[in-house]
Amino acid sequence: MPGPSTAATMVFTLRIAYGAGLMLTPDSLTKRWLGEGGRQPAAHVALRGLGAREVVLHAGGLLAALRGKPIRRPWIAASIAGDIVDILATTASREGLPEKAAPATLAVAGASALLSAAVGVAADS
Repeated sequence: MPGPSTAATMVFTLRIAYGAGLMLTPDSLTKRWLGEGGRQPAAHVALRGLGAREVVLHAGGLLAALRGKPIRRPWIAASIAGDIVDILATTASREGLPEKAAPATLAVAGASALLSAAVGVAADS
């Protein structure tokens, strides 16, 4: 298993890639999550904003991890908060989404939050 700093770097890098994907090709990454609604130009505005959040937030964490700074924990806490908001927003709008969107979001974002929490505790301990 990689060391805590390496694990933090990997998590931040993957989240940056995901955010960049949302900004560049929101349709391809959100079909199962948002269904046909994600293909609408208005949805792309929010998806690209979400992607930018992912890139900026996790780039800050990545820079802290690469510098060996103990301030990784606030970046990870913000990442976890974003995952929780994604779960809550999806759950609140589940009536207009594909049937499995809410449980899938809970599984994916929940696992991401748990992984981030584990990395954050290990990285700054």
